[in-house]
This record gives sequence, C-alpha cells and structure tokens, in this order.
Amino acid sequence: MPNAKVLSEKQAIVADLTEKLKTAASGVLVDYKGITVAEDTALRAECRKNELDYAVVKNTLVRFAINNVGLEEMDSVLNGTTSLALSHGDPIAPMRVIAKFAKQFNGEKFTIKAGFMDGKVLSLDEIKALSDLPSKEVLQAQVLGTMLAPITSLAIVLKAIAEEKGGFVEAAPAEEAPAAE
Repeated sequence: MPNAKVLSEKQAIVADLTEKLKTAASGVLVDYKGITVAEDTALRAECRKNELDYAVVKNTLVRFAINNVGLEEMDSVLNGTTSLALSHGDPIAPMRVIAKFAKQFNGEKFTIKAGFMDGKVLSLDEIKALSDLPSKEVLQAQVLGTMLAPITSLAIVLKAIAEEKGGFVEAAPAEEAPAAE
C-alpha cells in the first residue's frame, strides 16, 4: 500500500489529467516505443507549434482519468508505452501531427492507439481520415476563394468585353440642366 504522500500525488495527477481531458477538444493516445531523443524533440517542437499538450503518461493514471470523463472504450489500449497529445483549440491538430510522425516512422516505432473528439472515441480509420483534412486556415482560404470565384469571373468577362470594343467605355456625360435665369 503506497503511503499517503504518494497516493495524494497520484490523485492530484489523475485530477489534473481528468480536467485536461474534460476541456480538450480532442486527443490521441500513442505508443512511442523506440523513438530516439532527437525524434522525440522534433515531435514535441511540432506539438508546441500546433498548440498541443503532449506528455508521456502512466497507463494506470490515464485509465482513472478516462474513466472519470466517460471514455472507457479506450481502456483496452492502455498497455505498453503511452503518450497523450491533447488540443484545446483546433480539434484536428493532434490527429494531423501524430499521424504525420506515425507515417514518418512507418508505423513501426510510433503508432496511434486511440483517439477522441468532443467526448466520442474515434476508430483508427476515423483518426486517419481526420488527419488528412487540411488545417482550419487552409479550409477558410478555400471557402473564401470559392466565394470570390464568381466575382473574379465577372470582372474578367467585363474586361474582355471592354477590350473587344476597343478600350474602356467611358461613362456618358450627364445632361446639363438649363441654367436658371
């Protein structure tokens, strides 16, 4: 039986993990066995760049935390080495960053165990599909480009018509009203 100090420290860690899981938009559990320090450093730098919380976690402590937030379906993958990537902003970011590194290592040293989004556990196929989506900024730019396309096309057609007629058409001068005497 652990002493009271160790037990209270572990309870504090579980409470902190529970709070992070409750407020997270999404997260991914990863088996990181076999990556080098340099690879781990690169992964952590990419996580910071994308505003992700990334940490190595103990399976037993994560198990308590995921049970506290209702993600019991992920219980079965909590074995071996485990790390957790969480996002409180962009819900696709953890999937995109972790999947990129998993592809880089060919799924041998670094594999995705499970993931969740908005309180729902995702399958590995769903995580892969989400990781292939472009970032929020790219999607916004694509929508804006789609909205501007008709206006741009109209401007091009009007310019072509004007050039075909021999230059730009000037506005006809307004008729002057007779001067009042």
